[in-house]
Parts: sequence; C-alpha cells; structure tokens
Amino acid sequence: MPQDPTERRVVVTGPPRRAGRAFGYYRPRTEIDEQTTLGHTYVRSLMRIQLRAGLTVFAVLALLVGPLPLVFAVAPDARRLEWAVLGFGLYPPLVLLARWYVRRAERNERDFVRLVEDR
Repeated sequence: MPQDPTERRVVVTGPPRRAGRAFGYYRPRTEIDEQTTLGHTYVRSLMRIQLRAGLTVFAVLALLVGPLPLVFAVAPDARRLEWAVLGFGLYPPLVLLARWYVRRAERNERDFVRLVEDR
C-alpha cells in the first residue's frame, strides 16, 4: 500500500531555533514591573542599601560638624580660628564625603542593574 505524502514523518536534526522557558526560570525585570513579592524584595533591597549609604554619610557629617559649636564655645576669643575652620577646614572633608556618597550610590545602582539584567 503506497504511503500518502501528507502522512510522511519529518525528522528534525538541527537544534531548536527557539528555546523554551526553563522550568523555574524567572526574569527579575518582569518581577519588578509586575510588582510581585520578589520584585518588591529586589527594590526594597536597593532602597535599604541606599539608605545605609545615606545614614553613613549623615553619621560622619554629624561627627564632623556636631562638636564644632562646643569647640568654638571653649575658645570664644578665637574668631579667626572659627572662620578658618568653617571656611577652609570643613570644605575638603565635605567634598570628599559627597564624592564618596555619589560613587557609592552609583555603584549600588550599577550592581542592581547587573542583578536585574537578563544575560
């Protein structure tokens, strides 16, 4: 009995062109966009790291600037010292602190993007 050409079997020997989703595979970007619990956890971890960096800067700033009124109260005759400390002595540490904070925040965001990106 001759075989009908529509009933022929086709054998595929090449690799599949489209890979299906693996079981248990998730995309963090989708989780964040859909506002799932996992996406919320990702965003909350980024916010916590950024808050930690901000609180660190605030603590260093408070330790640096906080005792200055007490120092100035102890030496009331040193008006030039006060202006020198406020004008020149405080500026470089503040700039360095701000620079550290910006670099830290950018690194945190870069690490977060690397975590969320599909590779």
